[in-house]
Amino acid sequence: MDARPASARPPDGPRLLLERALALECDIDPMILRARLLRRQGAALQALCLEQELLPLF
Repeated sequence: MDARPASARPPDGPRLLLERALALECDIDPMILRARLLRRQGAALQALCLEQELLPLF
């Protein structure tokens, strides 16, 4: 258990949400690498679309 007083601890809600998010098996690295590759290949619009798909995750 945390030794800090309850008033010094962050609220449980955001912490639990973060723990649940980290528990999901979601690897976005391939998507980021794909967006970079698309940009290098001159497909900026496709890269932008892929990046838009990632925005809700951050």
